[in-house]
Amino acid sequence: MHDERVAAALLAADAVGFQLHQPITFKSGIVSPVYVDNRRLPFHPKAWHTVIEAFSHKIRADLQGVEVIAGVAVGGIPHSAALAYTLHLPSVFVRKEAKGHGKQQLIEGGEVAQRRVLLIEDLVTTGSSSLAAVEALRAAGAEVMSVLAIVQYGFAEAAYHFAAAQVPLHTLTNFQVILQTALRQHLLTEAQAAIIRDWFDDPHGWAARKGLTL
Repeated sequence: MHDERVAAALLAADAVGFQLHQPITFKSGIVSPVYVDNRRLPFHPKAWHTVIEAFSHKIRADLQGVEVIAGVAVGGIPHSAALAYTLHLPSVFVRKEAKGHGKQQLIEGGEVAQRRVLLIEDLVTTGSSSLAAVEALRAAGAEVMSVLAIVQYGFAEAAYHFAAAQVPLHTLTNFQVILQTALRQHLLTEAQAAIIRDWFDDPHGWAARKGLTL
């Protein structure tokens, strides 16, 4: 299955890190024993090819009718560009803020007005950057069909924000599959996986319960 192959690819590229003894702090302030860095994928061609192939399969199976592939700067751009190249579709990318010179535009590459656009994201945490890009595309007249990410953390606020924005969110794999794959590959013990599952049950309160808050 594609979700298992993508999970294995992320692990092979060291894009998933388990920081059980030295948890990291996200930009949102959430302290986590697990992180994803999909920027590593282009350095691992075999793993990256698996991910682009899974993107292509997902589009052909469930997201037909896409006219333009868009990427969120900066993490989504390599994947959106490679995917558009593979599918012979136009590609654009969405800046987080307009340039201070030139045309000062948020969307680079071409016109998206009245076109069905699929937005590619490498990772969804709270959804804020993805939905800012959705807003920019809609302001430019695009019909945003969906956001398609490699993986998301599954935070409740992300689900709420995507629902409020009325844009579907799809992913290639999920953390349950990643953990199962890591266990099969003996990258984690059952006890370590239990710690990570405990964090997913309460990502906002986990650090406090563990006495890890500053």
